[in-house]
Parts: sequence; C-alpha cells; structure tokens
Amino acid sequence: MGPDIVSQTAEPADLQLGWSRGLSLTARILAVNLFVLALLGAGLFFLDSYRVRLIAERETAARTQAEFLVESLALVSPEKKGAYISAFGARNSSRIRLYDQDGAKLFDSFELGQPAYEFRDPTKEPWRKVAARGIDKVVDFLVGAPELQPFVEPKNDTGGEWSELARAKPGKASSVARFAPDLTHMISAGAVAPSGSYSVLTTANERDIRLFVRAERFKIGMFFLLALGIGVLLSIFLARTIVRPLRHLARAAVKVRLGRAQEVTVPRLPSRRDEIGMLARALSDMSIALRQRIDATEAFAADVAHEIKNPLASLRSALDGAERIEDPGLRKQLMDVAKADVQRMDRLISDISDASRVDSQLAKAKFEPIDLGDMIEQLLQAREDRASDGDVHIAFARPRRTIATVMGEDVRLERMLTNLIDNAVSFSPPGSVVEISATLADDEVVIRISDEGPGVPAQDREAIFRRFHSERPVSENFGKHSGLGLAIARTIIEGHHGRISVRDRVDGKGGACFEIALPCAASSSQ
Repeated sequence: MGPDIVSQTAEPADLQLGWSRGLSLTARILAVNLFVLALLGAGLFFLDSYRVRLIAERETAARTQAEFLVESLALVSPEKKGAYISAFGARNSSRIRLYDQDGAKLFDSFELGQPAYEFRDPTKEPWRKVAARGIDKVVDFLVGAPELQPFVEPKNDTGGEWSELARAKPGKASSVARFAPDLTHMISAGAVAPSGSYSVLTTANERDIRLFVRAERFKIGMFFLLALGIGVLLSIFLARTIVRPLRHLARAAVKVRLGRAQEVTVPRLPSRRDEIGMLARALSDMSIALRQRIDATEAFAADVAHEIKNPLASLRSALDGAERIEDPGLRKQLMDVAKADVQRMDRLISDISDASRVDSQLAKAKFEPIDLGDMIEQLLQAREDRASDGDVHIAFARPRRTIATVMGEDVRLERMLTNLIDNAVSFSPPGSVVEISATLADDEVVIRISDEGPGVPAQDREAIFRRFHSERPVSENFGKHSGLGLAIARTIIEGHHGRISVRDRVDGKGGACFEIALPCAASSSQ
C-alpha cells in the first residue's frame, strides 16, 4: 500500500502562475495598483492630441486672417495701408508684413508701431522656466510629438525667404507652425492677392498654447502623484493585511514541519472575518489536532512498550527457568507459561495493529447500508455454534427488518459488536443473562447491551474507553484481554459518526448498560 498522504509536486492548472511566478505577493499588489495609475498617466497622450488640434485650429485662424487681410487691402487706399496694417496687427497680436510681387517688403507692422510680441531669451530666464522647457522636451519625446522647426527671422527679409508664401496660391493661404527660442509656438500664414501684385505674411507668438498645455499637464501630474501616493499606501496596507499574516502563518507551519509543534502557537486572528482569518483558524485547529495526534501517538507507543514488556519478562523468566530445571513436570509448567505468554503477545500485537489502523481505514472506507438487526442475529448464532459464551445466556430483542439500518462498514461494525458482547460476557456471572436491544429513536439506531456484572463506577465510566485500561474480573485468567477492546469499539463508533456511553441498567438490576447511538441510514443519506 502507498502512503495515505501524497505531496503534490505539480500544481493544479487553475493555480499555476505564468511570468509573475517569481514575484512576491507584495510586488504583485504594487504592480496592479501602479498599472491602473499608468492608465491615468496615459492622459498625457490625450493632452498631446488636444494640443495638436489646438495648433491646427490656430493655423486655420491664421490662414483665415491672412486671406481676409489680402482681400481687404485691395479696398484700402495706398496712403492708408500702413495704418491699416499696423492696426490689424495690434488688434490680432500678430506681425503683418506686406510684400510686392517681386518679394520686396513694403510694410511691416512692427516698424510702423509697437511690436505685438517679443521673443524671450531662454538663457536669461529663471530656473523654473528652464525646468519647464526640459519637461516639455521629455514629454514631447514620450508622446511622440512632431518635431517643429525653429522660427528664425531671415537676414534678408523678402517674400522668397518664407516657405508659406512660396506654397500660397491666390485665394488659398498657407500656414506653418514653428518653435520660438523659448519653445513657444509661432504660427505664420501667407496669402497672395488674386492679382498676384502683392502678398501678406502674418506671424503670431501663440504663447498661450504652451502655457495651457503646461497648466493641464501640471494638473494631471499633481493628480497622478496624488493617486500614486494613495496607490502606494493602499498597496502597503494590502501587503500588511495580507502578506504579513501569511508570512507569520508560513513561519508557524515551518516550525510545525520541523517537529517543534509543542512550542508553536499559530495565530488564530479572531478579529478577522475574511479568508485570511479562516485560513489562520484552520491552520491553528490543524496544528492543535496534529499536536493531539502526536501526543496520542507518543502515549500509545509508551503504553505499547509497557504492555509488551510484561509478557516478555514473563516469557524470559519461564525460558531461563526451563534451562536450569531438570524436573520434566516443572519444565512442562514453565513451557506452558511461555506458550501462554506467546499467545498473549500475539493477541496484544493483533489488537495493537487493529487499534493503530482503524482510524485511517475508516477514513477511506466506503459505507454501505447495514442492517444491525441481521448482523447481531448472525453474530449471536455464530457464538452459539462455537459455544464461546459458556454459562452466560444472551437474549436479543430482534427489531423489525430495516428498522436498525445504518451506513457503515460491516467488518468494523461486527468487530465493535463483538468487543462489546465479549466485554459483557466476561463480566457476567455464570447463569446470568446479557440483554441486547436495537431500536430506532430520533433518526438514530440505539443499541443497548446490558449485563448482570458488577457494573462500572461513575468515576470510571470514561476511563474504561482508554487504551490498555483493563480492570478484569478476579476469576479471569491474567492476560486474556489486552485492554484495547473498548477503545477499538469507541473508535469504530466515532468513525461512523456515532457515540457510546455506559450507565446503570434502567430496570434497577445490578450490572452495566452500554448504549451505542448511530445515525440511521435514512438520515445519513439526506
């Protein structure tokens, strides 16, 4: 037979981890929370998309202004064109330049009046502005923003130096977005008169585009940092509430595995009503049960050693005496003692084997419906055929068939009944009657075995079910019983989810009454 417990070396398919199997639980919790925050950080991409649309709208507006200006200039007299261009540029915060058909500059709003904008030297700005431009470059790189050409005033300011004028056609303006030295946006648009006699160039420093993007990015960044802090704190909280108790439980389990169960206290975490608390209490109960099992095993081993020593000592003495005694009669007596000791040890070892295996065998047994009435009847008939009860009579009140049916294993139930009947017969005086009954009461099959012996004192009614507890009648031969019969019977009954107790007889007669209660088959199957 293989071991009762096999450690699984392969994980079930639904419990296997993929790439994350090398990460700790704390790292997984933190990674999940940070992944959610990373989705929030993706808002930077949507912000860049909005910036692109905003630049496109400004270019459209610049082209519209250029087309309007080039058409309206045809209605302005030559002497008023300079004032008109200057006023138009001041009103729209832009620089207006007018070129003739050969590209020579005729008018410049910055030369006619106050400039509508001025470039800022990035080398003379405070560190905050420098840091902001550095962040702009990093964000533009991360989001893959299109790289704009720097805006440079031509040394020879003619119409041919401007690409937007070269691409412009009569009635259809052209525009270009560039970067000023401080990385703000320059929007320029060129338009050609329908007659082709002149062209117009408008340039505007749209600083608000960059300022608006920075302000929105700052809001998103602050919100991201706030969410990041909350996420980290929540991850630490989850790690403390999940990982720390699991770590304590794992350490306690390791101590139990290393054989230090007596000194291990598994935390039960009574205040927790979640799965961690359930696991803690389950492990605590398991360690307590394991400790009790270890204690019981050690006590059983000690009792076995003590019980085997007695017949071994007697056997050694008999054999040593047989070697030195010449008298055949005395030698025969010593050999009879040795044979009796051997039989006693054989009986003791058989009972010990049954007592040590009954728990595990019952746990694996497949229960079937058993009519205890039929079983008791057949058992008593076999005892009568063997005449194993001597002068003691057994009276059985046979119930109707199927009334006393339970779910169980027939071999073990028969062993339990045999042990109890043997116990009752052994304590019954010659000529007395052992009474057996089987009835149904409250979904339980109740079996009572009553004898006319000395009875069991109240203070000993629990002790008699302990292993190797044996208080036998004076008339019984020493060593006939191992003291395991009642212990085995109780183990079998509890393995069938029943109970056993001993009390005085209900009819007032002297003797003991053993009462066994087992779930009936009907209630067990529900």
